[in-house]
Amino acid sequence: MLAPEAPGLLGLSGLGFNRAQSIAFLVMLAALLVGPFLLYPVFLMKLLCFALFACAFNLLIGYVGLLSFGHAMFFGMGGYVAAHAAKVWGLTPELAILAGGVVGAGLGVVAGWIAIRRQGIYFAMITLALAQMVYFFCLQAPFTGGEDGIQRVPRGALLGVVDLSRDMSLYWVVAAVFLAGFLLINRIVHSPFGQVLTAIRENEPRATSLGYRTDDYKLVAFTLSATLAGIAGGTKALLFGIATLTDVYWAMSGEVVLMTLVGGLGTVFGPVVGAAVIVTMQNYLAEFGAWVTVIQGVIFVACVLAFRAGVVGELGRVLKVRL
Repeated sequence: MLAPEAPGLLGLSGLGFNRAQSIAFLVMLAALLVGPFLLYPVFLMKLLCFALFACAFNLLIGYVGLLSFGHAMFFGMGGYVAAHAAKVWGLTPELAILAGGVVGAGLGVVAGWIAIRRQGIYFAMITLALAQMVYFFCLQAPFTGGEDGIQRVPRGALLGVVDLSRDMSLYWVVAAVFLAGFLLINRIVHSPFGQVLTAIRENEPRATSLGYRTDDYKLVAFTLSATLAGIAGGTKALLFGIATLTDVYWAMSGEVVLMTLVGGLGTVFGPVVGAAVIVTMQNYLAEFGAWVTVIQGVIFVACVLAFRAGVVGELGRVLKVRL
């Protein structure tokens, strides 16, 4: 049983944080501020991109109860469009990233409208099928560059003024994008809209009987999740200066599922911790090549068996607080 929740610190309760979450948020904020001075900025930026991706995915599975096996299509297409917008159209980085989010939203509306008509494994398989269609579209579409992808994407200048060619300059932009997305998701799940989403997850027939049009709520949540996934993909494309098929491949959907499960479904900070664990593992075990995938599988099985609530979920259970 969880202890009664204390109000957030320093006015953070206005953002939906309880006391434990406020402390965790301040720790995360401090890590964002000092991180680039202690660790490689590019590594941290990659971590933040995937953390935002995992948070977006968690909005759908953790708070609505919808398991998507196709979120790579939003992440990957967001990257392709952002890269194309920056390189070919000459858009500034903030507009290129927004373009990725807009495409993610558009795909989310279409895919969501099709998929939410089914539940459970049928919903998951429909999203997987749609994602594979997007993958083969990206393989054949002229603007994506086929198997070579879109390369040498310029980082450009923020608002046409701040040069982002230096890693430290870009880091603060990526950190701001992540923080904005994280706070937006947190605000959503603690809003009346978010409470309805939770009610749908717990008992959809009851929510329907109370007069809520559950399909509409699920479609909006799906679209919001897809939008943020597109923004995360667009940010990653500008970071590395390339958009490839890897980010739209079905394995990327599997990775974000793994990140969310490792961190903890339905927790605020779980996806961030899960992304940190997986990205760090990939970074330091890269020398083992394909064995990284095997190790990821072992970790996944271990987490499902030993930490069913994820790292953050189990920590919250031990401390009897909601994280």
